[in-house]
Amino acid sequence: MADTQSRRTAIEIPWRTIFKLLAAAALVWLWFQLYQVVLLVVVAGLLAVTLNPAVRRLVQHGWPQWLAALAVSVGLLSIVAGFLVITWSSLSEQARFATQNISGIEQDIVARLPAWLRNSVKPPASGDVTSYLAPFAIRIAQSTLSAIAYGLLGFVLMLYLLIEGRETRDWLLAFVSAANRPKAEHTIDECERVIFAYATGNALTSLFAFGVALSVLLALKVPAALLLAVIAGLADFVPVVGFIVSAVPAILLASIVSPTTALLVAIAYVSYHALENYFVGPWVYGDQLKLSNVAILLAFAIGAEVAGVIGALIALPVAAIYPTVERIWLREQVGEKTVREHREIARKVG
Repeated sequence: MADTQSRRTAIEIPWRTIFKLLAAAALVWLWFQLYQVVLLVVVAGLLAVTLNPAVRRLVQHGWPQWLAALAVSVGLLSIVAGFLVITWSSLSEQARFATQNISGIEQDIVARLPAWLRNSVKPPASGDVTSYLAPFAIRIAQSTLSAIAYGLLGFVLMLYLLIEGRETRDWLLAFVSAANRPKAEHTIDECERVIFAYATGNALTSLFAFGVALSVLLALKVPAALLLAVIAGLADFVPVVGFIVSAVPAILLASIVSPTTALLVAIAYVSYHALENYFVGPWVYGDQLKLSNVAILLAFAIGAEVAGVIGALIALPVAAIYPTVERIWLREQVGEKTVREHREIARKVG
């Protein structure tokens, strides 16, 4: 008589796999705890890379590293502070005017809507028409203030990175094995080039956007022209969608003058947006930064979802360094053909 033996299925998980899972969970937990610090370091790094060529040039002329870094940082801060001092009174007055009149324009637009459409977009707070735009404005304002705070803190950390940039770079490279160190140095050099191209190019296009918006709005006698131009310049730091979003308050305030003026402002904003995308942007960036509009929008959406305005601003340079990482580190994994095809696509985009 055969003995009936029960079969048992045992699942054995190696300790190495358990350790990797625990390490991954720990990294996720650390990210949620420390992502603000990570963002601060990223902002400081982007600022340092952007200003480092100016510091390097002063050092080549015999300036000490610390003095060159301090001079460039103070110079940049003085330009921003000087602009705010000169324009603060006008900007504050125009901001009050814009807030009051945009609310009135919104109320007038809502009143003109058909009853079925007006009811379908009824605001949560009964009778308060400003609540249509207020929640969006509050969220944008909070995220913008957070971005400014990160920028100020990052500015302080940036100063130390500019002074001790070489030492910091060598300290980080010491963690890389001797065999991979040349690739790591090449990666850092390429990333610095891409980030510098992005930052300087974005600054130039934003200045262009500010100048064009101010000229158009002054020529058409649109109220709060300086404020609207500043909004256009700042919004242009967010590629593809920023400048178009800044057109909304400009069109609303232009409608105070006349419907024709509002239409002309809309045409001017859309025309400049197309001009920047297909002529100004490629001329400013050259062949240093080549991303499709789809990639830009995806990077912007992910960055904004993760960290608001500051995430949207830093997402593009982070995305732009991926081709460098792919070319230097992932060539064997993705294949030479894929790397070559991606490079050809980038040339067409540029």
